[in-house]
Amino acid sequence: MALSLPKGSRLVAATHNPGKAVELAALLDGRFDLVSAGALGLPEPDETESTFAGNAILKARHAAGLSGLIAIADDSGLSVTALGGGPGIYSARWAGPDKDFALAMAKVEERLEEAGAGDFSAWFTCALAVAWPSGPAVVFEGRIDGALTFPGRGANGFGYDPIFIPEGFDRTFGEMDPAQKEAMSHRARAFSQLKAALFD
Repeated sequence: MALSLPKGSRLVAATHNPGKAVELAALLDGRFDLVSAGALGLPEPDETESTFAGNAILKARHAAGLSGLIAIADDSGLSVTALGGGPGIYSARWAGPDKDFALAMAKVEERLEEAGAGDFSAWFTCALAVAWPSGPAVVFEGRIDGALTFPGRGANGFGYDPIFIPEGFDRTFGEMDPAQKEAMSHRARAFSQLKAALFD
């Protein structure tokens, strides 16, 4: 049978990040009853894969297996050309156990200075996985390119948004209205593929 997500289904968002849960709900157009893994008290799995897609599937399967619900997970991060694609899958880890992204952004700036980098190009990747409790899982990937700026600007969004200026714009994701960011982000691009494949 073809995999699909019937409208009104209860889904678990495999995240403990409240900002990400809100963004996922908005990108799903309010079609589903979405509850976060954090709200259900599910433990976070160890992210042991070496790619965004691998980690997204791992998180979705973990949440689906523990909750008995269809799970949606996203693994996303910032990759910086001059840092060899880092922090990449370690983007959240650079923020430390307290998820302090001011610390993470300072670390990116510090590493660029140490490298004497003149190239501030970077990109965000989002791998979006959906897993069914019975086993199947699918993954979709979106990417947006841009450049970094320091110090960070804007208090909207979350994570590395204040230092990332998407290509063709002069404002950071942190300065943009959330709706403008959501219309073009790496996550929006992955979601448009998901919707085309799985929405009724």
